Parts: sequence; C-alpha cells; structure tokens
Amino acid sequence: MGTVLKGGYVVELEPASVERVDLRIEGERIVARGEDLTPGPDDEVVALSGKLVFPGLVNAHQRLVSVLSRGLVRPTPETYQALLEQVRWPFENALDLDAVQVGATAGGLEAIQCGTTTLFDLHASPKAVTGSLLRVARGLHEVGVRGVLSYAVTDRMGAVGREEGLEETVSFARKARGRFRGQVGAGPVFTLGDDALQGLGEALNTTNTGLHFPLAEDPLDERLSTERHGNPPVTRLLNGNLLSPRAMAAHAGHLEWADLAQVLATGTWLVHTPRSNQGLEVGYAPALKFGARASLGTDGTSPDLFAEAQAAFLRSREAGQPIDVLRYLANGHRLASQVFEAAIGPMREGALADLLVMDYLSPTPLTAETLAWHVVHGLGSRHVEAVMVDGVWRVWARRPLSVNPSVVAEQSREAAAAVWARLTT
Repeated sequence: MGTVLKGGYVVELEPASVERVDLRIEGERIVARGEDLTPGPDDEVVALSGKLVFPGLVNAHQRLVSVLSRGLVRPTPETYQALLEQVRWPFENALDLDAVQVGATAGGLEAIQCGTTTLFDLHASPKAVTGSLLRVARGLHEVGVRGVLSYAVTDRMGAVGREEGLEETVSFARKARGRFRGQVGAGPVFTLGDDALQGLGEALNTTNTGLHFPLAEDPLDERLSTERHGNPPVTRLLNGNLLSPRAMAAHAGHLEWADLAQVLATGTWLVHTPRSNQGLEVGYAPALKFGARASLGTDGTSPDLFAEAQAAFLRSREAGQPIDVLRYLANGHRLASQVFEAAIGPMREGALADLLVMDYLSPTPLTAETLAWHVVHGLGSRHVEAVMVDGVWRVWARRPLSVNPSVVAEQSREAAAAVWARLTT
C-alpha cells in the first residue's frame, strides 16, 4: 500500500525546477515520479489540485529549548560577554530534564508547522546533563520531526561538567537510530581548554561523527581564546584536528579572511544565522564568502526557515553581497543526506519522503527561473498545509496529527514559568 500525490507542482531547489507530476510513496521513500501515475488498488490517492510539493526544510543550527525563554524579562546587556553571563548561561543553568523535554516538543512542533522536517539541535543544560539528549529526542519523537542532536561540551562548569557533557554527547551518538542521529557538540571555543579540545577529538574518533559548534559569533571568541589559551579559535581547532567535512560551524561572523579560508579548506559546513545575529547585535556575517558548503539555521530565534531564508537574502543584498538562497536551502538537504546516509531533499525515486504540501496561489508565473523570487518574496510558513516525514503524514490540514497543540502550549507555559522562577532565585 502506498500514497500517490496527484496533480501537484513538484519543486526541486538545485537545479531549480517546478514540474506538474505525480509522486508515489511507499514506506519511507519516493518510489515513482511521472505524469499521471496509475495508483495501485490499495493506494491512498491525494488530489493536490495544483498545490506545491516542496522538499521538507532542514534547520542546520537550532537551540530548541530556547523557546522557553520567549518573552522572558531580562536585562539589556551592553556587551556580548554580558549577554552570555547575564542572560543565556543563567537560562541554561535553570533548565531541568522535564523542561528540556517539554521545550523540545514545543520547539519541534513550531518547526514542523513551519515546514522543517530535519533539525540539528545544539543543546546545553549544565545542571541537567545526563540523559538530556534522550529527553530532547523524546520531545521531538512526539512531534515526528527528524533530529540530529549534540550536547554543547564546555569547561564553563569545570572538569566534572566537561566530562559529563562529553559522556552525554558520545552516549547519545552511539544509541541514536531511526529518525535520530548524534553529533559531538561544543560551546564557544573560548570556553574550551586544551583538555576539552582533546576530549572532543577523542569523542569524534569514538563516534565517527562531526563537531557542531558556534564559531566567532562575536569578536569576544577570538579575544578570550587568545588571552586564555594562547591562540585564536581557528588555530586551536586546526591543531586539534577538529575541523572536517563532517564538522558544522555556526555564525562565523567575525573571522579574518585567512582564518575563514583555512576553515573552508577543511570542508567544514558553515551555518548562517542572520536573524539571530541581528537580534544579538553582533553584526552581519559575510555569507557570500562562506563557500559551497553553507546552509541556514535559526539558532534561538523562531524556527521558521522560510523567514530565515528571506532574511538571509535581503541582508546579503543590503550588504552588496547577494547569496543564492536556493543553494543555501538545498545545502541543508545535502548536509542531512550526509548524516543520515540517504537522499533527503530530492523529489525523486529512492529519496526519503520528507516533503511539504503548500497551498500557494502564485500571483505570477512560478517556474525554475522565478522560483528563488517566490521563495524570497512570496512563499512562507503560512502556506504549509501538510508535512510528511519518512513517508508518514505528521501535519495535515495545518493540524499536527500526533500531538495536541493546546496541550503542548499549556505544558510549555508551565515549564517556562518554573524555569523563570528558578532564575529569580
């Protein structure tokens, strides 16, 4: 028994194409593509009547549990260091395992409703480390989204905290199956001593994965890394053999060209987070210089990849360095395909069936040549009508099928209130 999507316009991002064809899905994969496919006797037929069939989006850098900090009354720090010390780190310290799971469910629900089917989460809860990634996975499992999870190892809580983080990220990477994979995660490089870098290297060898970490989000990363550890971040990462085609560096807004060139030479993925950078007032990252392996992430902002793509394109135009927004989105699929060792993104035979049905009534011709302009100026999460992950419908008629949004929201409010109360004490 399969599912046949009939009469829709199937979108591919790179090379761009918009074609009115049918798709047949069986199990977790697309098994046929063609004009006017004949359904089998037991197939479910979904008449799309000209709606778009769009690849499910990939969020390459997200902090899921930050959804619990939305609206939190907090000081207005004058520097990035003050932001970390007065806002971000105290919030992470106030998380417990129950809040982690509830936040993952709430953040994952928002993500899938916005059209994200795969997300890469870099998690930190320094006073609730052991079992935290399993809790994130449970939260995402309720929603049905695909996840690549890592714990942000740091020396910020001392040697014991560092070892707990290493054990957590390695343990989850070994156990992850199905819609989940693990990576080795790290905090900002200036929070990592030499022992931490060595531990990360050993964890990468043990798990055969890549490193997911923030890099040069602010000039503070280079200044403190040099002051505390004798070398700037890129030099230390290269000396530790931590950069590779499996590594992912988020932000990268404050690297000298020589350092950026060295990062690019290792094949490391760079994840652009323009809305987060704007919100934190840390400046614009030169995304046009990020090379062929650059993608998009939302960090701690709302998990809306369509909004992120639009912000990325418009900010790049403002800077006089316009990026190819379709390539950035397609690279998310390449990254996910690399991690899951299966085709994710192509709307072709053999690919995993992660896709969106979008009710977008285009006011102008929608073709391969105009697709990027529709993504930037027209398409949005409001058009996401249905979401399929691994061949299973997870959102239908704009309603999640496996969770009750009202219940998730109520649980999230209760968890947020508890976290905020711990912050005040």
